[in-house]
Amino acid sequence: MDELDYQEPLAFEFLVYVAPDKVWRTDMRRFRERFSQAPQTRDYFAFLKGTDGLLHIRGPKRLSIALESLDRILREIQSTCGRETEIVLFSDHGMNLLENRRVHMKTHLRQRGFSLGSSFSKGSAALSIPAFGLCGYAAIYCGDENAVPDVAQSLIELEGVDFSIYKDGPESIALCGVNGNARIERRQSDGQTRYRYVTFDGDPLQLKPILETLNQARHVDSNGFAIDKVWLDQTANHIYPDPLANLFTSLHNQRVKHTADILVSLRDGFYYGWSPFARLTRLAATHGNALRPSSNAFLMSTHRTLPPYVRADDAQPLLRG
Repeated sequence: MDELDYQEPLAFEFLVYVAPDKVWRTDMRRFRERFSQAPQTRDYFAFLKGTDGLLHIRGPKRLSIALESLDRILREIQSTCGRETEIVLFSDHGMNLLENRRVHMKTHLRQRGFSLGSSFSKGSAALSIPAFGLCGYAAIYCGDENAVPDVAQSLIELEGVDFSIYKDGPESIALCGVNGNARIERRQSDGQTRYRYVTFDGDPLQLKPILETLNQARHVDSNGFAIDKVWLDQTANHIYPDPLANLFTSLHNQRVKHTADILVSLRDGFYYGWSPFARLTRLAATHGNALRPSSNAFLMSTHRTLPPYVRADDAQPLLRG
C-alpha cells in the first residue's frame, strides 16, 4: 500500500454504492490519466477499487463491462509503452456470487444470555462485534476471556454460521463448527513449520480424506504433524483453501492492530455488517469467509508463467518484473 502510485479517493469507496457506474468509470479514467503522467522508467502500482463495490451490488454481468473497459486501457498502455511492457494484474480476494442474507448475530447472542456493547473494559462480561461493511465473517471481542469458548460454541446454533475459531494456547486454535469441533496445532523446529489437525467429533474442515492421503504417503510424523508446504500443496484448491495455516495465522499473526478473540466464518449466502448500510443496498456478492470463492484471488502476467498457487503473504515478489 505504501508503494501505490494511484488509488481512488477514500470517498469513492462509499459513493460506489450510490453511483457504481459513474464511480468505476471515473476510477479507471483517473488511473489512465495518472499513468500517462508518470515516468516510464520504473514499476507503476495502481489499486482500482471501483470493481469491488460494483460486484458487491451489481453482480458479475456489470463487472464484465468494467473489466472489458480495463482491458482496453491496458492494451492501450502496452501499445503506447511497447510490447516489452509487462502488466501484472491481481485481486486482493475473491467473491461468492450469491444473493446474501444478514446473520442476526447480536440478537442470537443476547438470547443466549450474553451482554453486548460498543465498548468494554477487560474483565467485564460484555461482548463487542464491530460492524464494518457487509462481509462473510465477523470479529468478536470478549471482555471476559473465560467466556470465549462458550460464545464460540453458542454460535453453532445460528443459521448462516459455518464455524468459529479462537486461540487455544500459544501454538493452537480451537474450531467450533456446524460439522464438528477440531483443533489446529503448530510446531516449529529444525527450520520447519508443521501443523496438526485434530478432530473431536465430525470433520468441520473436511480434511480427513487429505489427512489419510498424507498418512499413506508417510508425510505425517509420529505425533500427527505434517510440514506446512505439504499441507499447502494438498489443500490449495480445497473447499477451504490452505485452511490450517490460514486459520492459525489469522489469530496468531499480527495482521491487524487488535486481533479479535473470536473469528466467525459464515456460509456462502450470508453476511454480517452494518445494518443501516444493509438497508441501503442489495448485496449481490460478498467475501470474507474461509471458503474457496472468497479465499482464492487471481494473479496473472502478460510475460511470465506464474506458479499455480501462491499464498498472499508470499505474492509480493511476484508483483515486480
